[in-house]
Amino acid sequence: MNEKTIKKLIRLVEQSEIDQLEVSRWGRKIKITKNLARSNGHSDAPAVVGTAAMVSSSAASATAPPPAAVPTVDSTPPVADKKYVEVKSPMVGTFYAAPAPDAPPYTKMGEKVSVGQVVCIIEAMKLMNEIESEVSGKVAKILIENAQPVEFGQILFLIDPEG
Repeated sequence: MNEKTIKKLIRLVEQSEIDQLEVSRWGRKIKITKNLARSNGHSDAPAVVGTAAMVSSSAASATAPPPAAVPTVDSTPPVADKKYVEVKSPMVGTFYAAPAPDAPPYTKMGEKVSVGQVVCIIEAMKLMNEIESEVSGKVAKILIENAQPVEFGQILFLIDPEG
């Protein structure tokens, strides 16, 4: 992230009522927090708290609520047979199994999928990103619940290419 972008983010925090902003982009992560308690009483001036370790995502970009409000999701996959192909999340966001709350899901366990078929949506920064299958086969397992947060690289589906 360049200096110009960081300054824009700091101004965004200054001019808003949010206390904290965390952004991941191009493998870097930055967290900006308002300095609410200073020696002179209090201040709303934001401060760059720090940059975290490298993040594997090159397309991820997200604001996060305070850590206490984020539900924990076990991103470790169950032990899978080597015959299954993993469909992984290409970004940080929210997983949706269907295009709308009242619509049927894109795919279900046991259904066949083909290359290029949309299997889910990942919402990131108010953008709906359709995730397509890279293999043909049968959906052996869906590893995430609808409307749950996902991390970059988290396994979403196991597909049996022989199915």
